[in-house]
Amino acid sequence: MRFKLILLVFTLNSMFATAQQKKDSISIYKKLEQVNVESLRAKKESPISFSEMKKKDIEKLNLGQDLPYIISMTPSVVTTSDAGSGIGYTSFRVRGTDPTRINVTINGIPLNDSESQGVWWVNMPDFSSSVENIQIQRGVGSSTNGSSAFGASINLKTNNITYNPYAKTSNMIGSYSTFKNNIEFGTGLLNNSFMLDGRVSQIMSDGYIDRATSDLKSSYFQATYLNNNSLLRGIIFTGKERTYQAWNGVPSRYLDSNRTYNSYTYENEVDNYTQTHYQLHYTKQLQENSLLNVSFHHTHGEGYYEQEKLGEELSNYGLENLVFSADTIKNTDLIRRKWLNNDFSGLVFTLKHKLNDIDLNIGGSFNKYTGDHYGNIIWMKQASNANYNHQYYFNDAEKSNRNFYIKADYRLNKSTNLMLDIQNKRILYSFDGFNDNGEIAKQDVSLDFTNPKAGIFHKLNNNQSLYASYSIGNKEPNRNDYVESSPNSRPHHETLHDLELGYKLAKNNTIFSLNLYNMMYDNQLVLTGQINDVGAYTRTNVNNSFRRGIEIEGSQKLFNKLLIQANLTLSQNTINEYVEYVDNWDTWGQEQIVHKNTDLAFSPNIIWATQLNYKLGENLSLDFNSKYVGEQYIDNTSSKERMLDDYLTHNLQLQYNLNSKLFKTSKIYFRVNNVLDSKYVSNAWIYRFISNGYDPRSDDHYVTKNSEGGYDMAGYFPEATRNYMLMLVLGF
Repeated sequence: MRFKLILLVFTLNSMFATAQQKKDSISIYKKLEQVNVESLRAKKESPISFSEMKKKDIEKLNLGQDLPYIISMTPSVVTTSDAGSGIGYTSFRVRGTDPTRINVTINGIPLNDSESQGVWWVNMPDFSSSVENIQIQRGVGSSTNGSSAFGASINLKTNNITYNPYAKTSNMIGSYSTFKNNIEFGTGLLNNSFMLDGRVSQIMSDGYIDRATSDLKSSYFQATYLNNNSLLRGIIFTGKERTYQAWNGVPSRYLDSNRTYNSYTYENEVDNYTQTHYQLHYTKQLQENSLLNVSFHHTHGEGYYEQEKLGEELSNYGLENLVFSADTIKNTDLIRRKWLNNDFSGLVFTLKHKLNDIDLNIGGSFNKYTGDHYGNIIWMKQASNANYNHQYYFNDAEKSNRNFYIKADYRLNKSTNLMLDIQNKRILYSFDGFNDNGEIAKQDVSLDFTNPKAGIFHKLNNNQSLYASYSIGNKEPNRNDYVESSPNSRPHHETLHDLELGYKLAKNNTIFSLNLYNMMYDNQLVLTGQINDVGAYTRTNVNNSFRRGIEIEGSQKLFNKLLIQANLTLSQNTINEYVEYVDNWDTWGQEQIVHKNTDLAFSPNIIWATQLNYKLGENLSLDFNSKYVGEQYIDNTSSKERMLDDYLTHNLQLQYNLNSKLFKTSKIYFRVNNVLDSKYVSNAWIYRFISNGYDPRSDDHYVTKNSEGGYDMAGYFPEATRNYMLMLVLGF
């Protein structure tokens, strides 16, 4: 099928070659390099709620923290960091939607992991330095490649063509022994047809949390070839991370007295992973109104996380009754590594054609993923061999994804645009999992989704507009949902019905937008605590749940010196009814509790942000940003005992342009994060149980007694208190 598609693409290329017209080459190339991302993006007249960050906005915030912190001031976004400093393992939610439900693409190429469906920004350190533009669509949004957008989609476009040679370096030092160094360069246009761009970066930090160190290295290289009305671009970027684990969080009893506590003490309790991405994009102007893009991609990732485990039962590692020095050993201390070795490859294509008053986009992708999951014991207390290596599990998986969409924007008249967007997805997943008899065997799952979207955009006048859209999205369960269940207990796929209504105003120095959304779920997957038929805690489908709210966004420029930007989200996020299962340690069973009209976990009902930019002088400017996140629950019970308090933080940044005669660019940035030294928590995990015969609090600091007669075992992730960053940027 792939070879037939490639043949069709180049046949079309040759058919339309005679119809090409000569134009200014620069304007053509600028148009060509947008094709592979524009088909996935919302336009100014699209009936979709979205925000966009341009290069200058990204550069101002890019002092070394990961991308989730760079987009943190956009509407409905909440960020978190395991290490507390925004470097290392970081993530974000949009409208309460977790990262596994947020679609991310780079130049139209899917980034989400095919199995877990998440994005690990720690594998892409300093990638923001190579990003030209970020578009964040909220809700189902427009059809995209890769995993389904089930609450938001993030589209990243890498750096534009630069026709002049350049070199730039950024160097940052900050609190917690944090520093960042990078070098960026470009040859400019050579022989009117070729250019090369690159970047190498290093970021290191001790982290706010004890021992939550990060050692991150990355590179980005881009080669572009221009010829007539075509563009060929090859991109290679890689990231290597070694981070000390802080995944357990901090016990609640330590949040006031020892909030940087880390339960891991083994010196090599690290996550060590390398990921390399290859992209090849070919874009051709077939005729005046037709543009074609074909992209090939491959991603290889390989690495492990290492753990010290004390008193482990050897039977869990296939080492029953192991004999050392004539002694039969059943339990021992050991060190293990859990490995992931995966490859993701595919083809993405787009044909963009303007037919009278219709802008037509036809596109899709064919992708295949293979992943090996395995674990090795590399040391045991009794083993005399220093190179001891025992593989105690191995399973592999394959996943194929075929995606095809057609988008049509029809200009009904000068004031009204209609949008129709239909996508079909076919998913084939093969993995090692439980069969009906409870035995491990090869399992196959096949899913076929159709995701329709329709909307209308209407201009009231030159300054005001209205829009409305209705979209349906379907999403498959993730790897754990499948692997840790049998065919009898596997969850169903989720369905989202998304209604968006909006108003926009743009007049003089005032920009204002208002968006109402109603996201209604069928079979949303949530954690209920239920143990399934293979003894695993997996997510369970709940019949009816919803997220509905209002997003308000605006900006105002005053006196040509002061720019004020603000956004506010008010929402209700509710599960109508579900059954919670709580482990009973005394009976080895589970107690059932019925909940009605409770809040969805990690879904604050209010989020707001403000950004003030004031020009203190010709070369000096000040930014003062504030972010408020309301109360949010860490499970779906709406219990005040399992709730994160609301928090308000402020960041201050000074930017000074040195106006050096030696350098084309010379800037100094000084930032104070969390100016008022707030002590707040952004994330947590929870496990509930009942035990009348044993009080585990003295043995486990993560356990607390709750008012419901049971216990809560929970870990919390505090964010850093007041901290500082200083960066110097020099460019030729």
